[in-house]
Amino acid sequence: MNHLLIMLAVFVSMSASFAADNVGLKTLSIPAAHHTSNIKMTVMYPAEGGNKTVLGENAVFFGVTVYEQAKALQGKYPLILLSHGWGGNNTRMSWLSAGLAARGAIVVAVNHPNSSTGDLQYQSALNHWTRVQDLTLALDYLLKEPNLAASIDPTRIYSAGYSYGGWTALSIAGLKGRREGFHQYCKAAGVDSDFCRELKNRGVEILALDSTKYQASYKDKRIIATAAIDPGLTWGLTASDVAELDIPVLLISLGQGKDRLQATDTSATGSNLEALLPTAKVAHVAPAMHFTALGICKPAAEAILIEEKDDPVCTDPAGTDRKAVIERVIELLTKHFALT
Repeated sequence: MNHLLIMLAVFVSMSASFAADNVGLKTLSIPAAHHTSNIKMTVMYPAEGGNKTVLGENAVFFGVTVYEQAKALQGKYPLILLSHGWGGNNTRMSWLSAGLAARGAIVVAVNHPNSSTGDLQYQSALNHWTRVQDLTLALDYLLKEPNLAASIDPTRIYSAGYSYGGWTALSIAGLKGRREGFHQYCKAAGVDSDFCRELKNRGVEILALDSTKYQASYKDKRIIATAAIDPGLTWGLTASDVAELDIPVLLISLGQGKDRLQATDTSATGSNLEALLPTAKVAHVAPAMHFTALGICKPAAEAILIEEKDDPVCTDPAGTDRKAVIERVIELLTKHFALT
């Protein structure tokens, strides 16, 4: 977890209390013409039986229990496309995938090439449109995949994401980017933004990004609602950028006051995205911080990270209950997507 950036989604999972006996797991890899490597994805779904496996157990975080080779429960289920954060991966979003699958959804979490763990290419990682292409490709594949297509309700397709993945979820739902807005944010934030400082140190040129592609629409009309947890890249947007985001939107804000991460603040004190989306539902979860949503830390986690001089991702504001925060996020998405 060294050099954790502002929108990094590190290894996340849930404690044993979040284990769900009715969540199946499939892992897939599909070719992607817009990348030089395949796209890997996890698919979690309502199921029975199978072989128990724990995803994501390590010295810092608890894992989440799911079942491989499990039989899908009969019926049609909504499908949620889930996007991880900057430098994260699909396994690291297991707590959310399993939580939503346990409530009656099929959840598809992809690994985004160029912006995932072990494959973080700083300049090309900001080609945010390729992440939408990843989700669209995954959806196209699953709607034709013989073993899963029969379980998917094609009239109920949703998108969701955390941090950079929150932007991806909004983008596939119709939100357009604004390169100049991102550039101006980093110019103003300077060294006060860990993310912007890291990009500068890595030689990343925001204005070198393809403006036409950066600011184009990537709306997939099959998406009927979307949810973003602390989304990034929302600075400097205008009314025209949100014009196509005409479906139900849920924005989840983690932390308040000094505990709120500026880069992902969508309120009037931040990017002001909320004002551009007056019909969006906005939920504030506090006490918490941006990284509280990464999963349940083990008792020794904070001390381990201090000893390793790593980022304090397990050091929460006073009074924070990580389990309660995670349960609240799952509850909010369950209600927004009208799951069982």
